[in-house]
Amino acid sequence: MSQKIAVLGTGANGSCIAASLIDAGHDVTMIDQWPEHVETMRRDGVTITMPETVQHVKVNAYHLCDVCTFHDPFDVVLLAVKAYDTRWACELIKPHLAADGMLIGMQNSMTANTIRDVIGPERTIGCVIELSAEMFTPGQVKRNTPPQRTWMGLGSLDAETEPRLAEMQALLAPVGKVEIKPDILAAKWSKLIVNAMCLGPFAMVGLTLADAVKLPGMRELIIELGEEAARAGNDLGYALEPILGLTQADLTATNRPIEKMFDTLASHIGPGRGRNTVLQDLLKGRASEVSMINGMVVEESLRRGYAAPANARIVEITRQIEAGTLKPTPANMELALAAAPH
Repeated sequence: MSQKIAVLGTGANGSCIAASLIDAGHDVTMIDQWPEHVETMRRDGVTITMPETVQHVKVNAYHLCDVCTFHDPFDVVLLAVKAYDTRWACELIKPHLAADGMLIGMQNSMTANTIRDVIGPERTIGCVIELSAEMFTPGQVKRNTPPQRTWMGLGSLDAETEPRLAEMQALLAPVGKVEIKPDILAAKWSKLIVNAMCLGPFAMVGLTLADAVKLPGMRELIIELGEEAARAGNDLGYALEPILGLTQADLTATNRPIEKMFDTLASHIGPGRGRNTVLQDLLKGRASEVSMINGMVVEESLRRGYAAPANARIVEITRQIEAGTLKPTPANMELALAAAPH
């Protein structure tokens, strides 16, 4: 019997994940909170434009308000909402997850423990994902990292789910390369380090990765951000994990492993491709995840008695952009570097 799968949160990444699974023949229900997107998908399907191909699939799309009409439980729920929407989204879908079902949070930030608290450790699998995509028009997604350049790591938060990892790995194979990670929380923090280096900083200047790194002082800034995040993670007990398809040998072969991870991400995205998820949110007038990425670095650092000034500056600049007192522009580099040591 085929598994019944739900993708909860079908923005850019969620739509890409769902489309890949549908193309592979899976039974997928797409659930989203953007009414125009849902209605467009119902009428026209979803189109995923990738660097070398275009994917178009017919879908089963539903509004959030339709969830209360569902009767058959889902075997797998893939959660792709914003990190700050995790708890309520888990509470929403919890009654519709089968007793032996699995929920996988395919999101930024450290959401795995929140999911475990709501859904239960026996039905939660941790995930870290590298997938770059953007969407501004309902039903139309630009996927910058096609399946061959998309990477995911899966890991258990409880011994009870370990026998299910290979099954979930096979299920997600159409989306990209999937690895089993023994320490999924460390892997998620390693991804948070990379996100702290590139999402907020590049969004605040309103540029793609390829253009942002050309700004004077940007390379130095992102390394400072990564080092602050790595220090906090180390003190939390999260060793630097090879992610993005890297191996432990790749990290030990360099004395600058944080830069190695960033450069790997940049090579996967490619030159001139894609506005990152934070920049998309800022351009749409939405709240971003910076407070749960750079902000988490700041909070965890302060708890341990030291500051994370570079990350704090990114949080404050983003807050002002979200409040409308600043706009995403290269001029914000002056603010980001204002208090930096010279």
